[in-house]
Parts: sequence; C-alpha cells; structure tokens
Amino acid sequence: MAHILLGVTGSIAAFKACHLASDWSRQGHEVRVAMTAAAQEFVTPLTFSSLTHTRTRAAMFGSRHDDGDVAATDTLRINHVTDAKWADLLVIAPASANIIAKIACGIADDQLTSTVLAYDEGPKILCPAMNVHMYENAVTQRNLDTCRKLGWTIVEPETGMLACGDAGKGRMEEPAVIETAAARLLRACRPLDELPLHGLHVLVTAGPTREPLDPVRYLTNHSTGKMGYALAEQARDMGARVTLVSGPTSLDAPDGVDVVRVTTAQEMFDAVRADFGHADITVMAAAVGDFRPANRSDEKIKKNGRAGITVEFTSNPDILAWAGGHRRDDQTICGFAMETQDLEANAARKLASKRCDMLVANDLRTPGAGFATDTNVVTVLTPGERPDSPRIAHWDKMSKEDLAAKVLTELAMLHTRR
Repeated sequence: MAHILLGVTGSIAAFKACHLASDWSRQGHEVRVAMTAAAQEFVTPLTFSSLTHTRTRAAMFGSRHDDGDVAATDTLRINHVTDAKWADLLVIAPASANIIAKIACGIADDQLTSTVLAYDEGPKILCPAMNVHMYENAVTQRNLDTCRKLGWTIVEPETGMLACGDAGKGRMEEPAVIETAAARLLRACRPLDELPLHGLHVLVTAGPTREPLDPVRYLTNHSTGKMGYALAEQARDMGARVTLVSGPTSLDAPDGVDVVRVTTAQEMFDAVRADFGHADITVMAAAVGDFRPANRSDEKIKKNGRAGITVEFTSNPDILAWAGGHRRDDQTICGFAMETQDLEANAARKLASKRCDMLVANDLRTPGAGFATDTNVVTVLTPGERPDSPRIAHWDKMSKEDLAAKVLTELAMLHTRR
C-alpha cells in the first residue's frame, strides 16, 4: 500500500476530499492531509484526522487550537520536508486557482505549498475546482500548462451547475475518478521487482454467456464475472498488459485493461482466437454455456395454449480445449471449473484433457464458493508425474481479489519455468 499526501485548499469541494481520505484509508493506504487556512473554513482538520487516524497538517508553525491539527510541539518531528520525503503520491483536491498559481510560480508561504516545493520527485495530481470564469481565465490556463510541464497530472473538472450559481466547467471531478487516476499513477511508478508479470500479455475470460432462444428469451447461468474481473485487475496491477473478454455483466470495465465485450459462446470463442496467439498467460474464468438452441426463432415463441415445447440443443465450441490444442510451448494456460459432485475427479480429467498448466476448481455447494459471492474456496490442480495423478492443493476461503493475486503469482512462477 502507498503513502498518499492529500492537500486540501479553500473550496466548497473540500467535502469531496473527505471521501478521498476515507476511501484511501479503507483501501489500506496511509494518508496524511495538509490543509490551507482557507480550506479550514469549509472542513475542520479534526474531520480529516478522524478519517485518516493521523494528525492533520494545518499550520506551518503550530496553532493556538488543538482541534486535530499539528501542534507546535510536533513541528520539528513532522514538517513539510519529512512529509514530502514520506509521500509516494501527492494529490491536491480541491485545487483552487490560488494554489495552482502558487505552484506554477514556486511560492511556498504555508504548510501545503512548502510541502509541494519539497516534493521534487514522484507522481502528483491536481484536481482544479473553481468558478467557470476563473477556470477559463487565460492566467489560470497558463498556470495549468506550467504545472503540466512541471510533471503534474491534471484531473480536469466537470461541467455543470456550480455552487456560485453559474453553469460551466469548474466543478471538481468525483472522488472515484480521482482515485482511478491515482491508482494508475501508483501502478506506473512501482519498481519492476514488484511486478512479476511485467512485459507479459495476459488474456482473461470472464462472466456468463447468453444463448438466444428467440428475441425475448435466452439461456444463461448465474455467473457475475467477479472472479474474472478480479483476475484482470490483479494481472494489470502485477505489470501485465491485459485483455479481458467479458460476457454480459453489470461490472464496470477495469481501468487500464483492454475489454472485449461479447454475448454468446461463439462470440467469446472468436474473441479468444483473435487474441490467443499474442497471450503469454491465458486464464479462462468465464462460465461458458456448453449448449445453445439449435434454431433461434426470429419471432417471440408464443404459448398459444400449448402445454410445453421441445427445444433441440447443439454444442458450443469448447474454448479451453481449443486453446490447449493450439498452444505454443511458451504459453501458460489456466482453466476454471465449477462442479456439484466428484470435484477432484472431474477437475483432474479436465486438467489433462484440456492440456492446462493449472485448473482452479470449486464446488457450487461449498459455503462462500458459489456464484455472486465476494469470496471463493478452491481446489487447485497442476500436472503431476502421471496424467492421472495431478498435484492437488486445497486453498482456504479468501476474497476473490486475494485469490486472483495468489493464482497469478503461481502462474507467473509456472511461466518462468517454461
């Protein structure tokens, strides 16, 4: 987790900075907050101290008040220089026109601007928030251009109704967008020894498929795509270039991941075939429908008093089997399997027949391992000395994010041995 220094300046958007401090703290980052005097007219230092469990940097030389800010007795131990050295990422949100002008001119006349001047390396983000006319002023635009040249990433403000009653560009971007930008910069600055998948292309499939019966109805399953999306995000965080082939889900596309959206098993097969040759590691986590209606009705099938209908099904392409049959020696393949009985025997057969390097299997009826959960309980199989004797490991219940990281760490090690 990272050390994030959050600068807060005088703007009504300061309340959004509270969300940032809270979210980053809950995600496991260490957060320190430095506030200008104007910012304290909108939100108290105590608010940020409570959210981050760290005393807020509110004055250069201490304060007459003890409401959560750094007191005079702390100034030698905690100051702008040590904060600048401590931080992995500097974010100023909201960034007023005044603070942007000071940064552009190198002015250091308070705790925050002095910290900014001492922070000479590392990623840094400005999130402007001001009246539309102030934002569009040529001086502000010049100052923003100067900040860009100084290495600042600018998260552009939104367009909409502003607190002053004017409408236009100037409203600070929402916390989720700022957090995405921060995560992207932190990933880009990670050392290579922390990125076991650096330089590799990882192909992931996720979600269900839908096989239409008529224009209204389709055959599908209960997969939500959570496991596959967690794998894609973790592969990205471990340094890989990631392609995610996703069936229909309600999940947002992961930032920094190439997403190919499909609906049917045939569409997923076509997408995998198009990208498989470029992949170093392929992880098939999608719940692909095994069968589809042999004939799709062009019109809605009407009941018309019938007691029932007969539908003929035909097999869908076996994507994992195709990948196993067309793999190169330098490619690594991992499959997923959900079973309701004879988990190890069925998984072992699938591991061998699909020519996988790893198979991750779970039982639908195991608590914490079914569809639509945030956790999983899996049995992991890898080839043994004989095809009928795979190595089997039982992993305890964990979050899908933790499982994704563990699976990809194992696959990275397998790939290096190829």
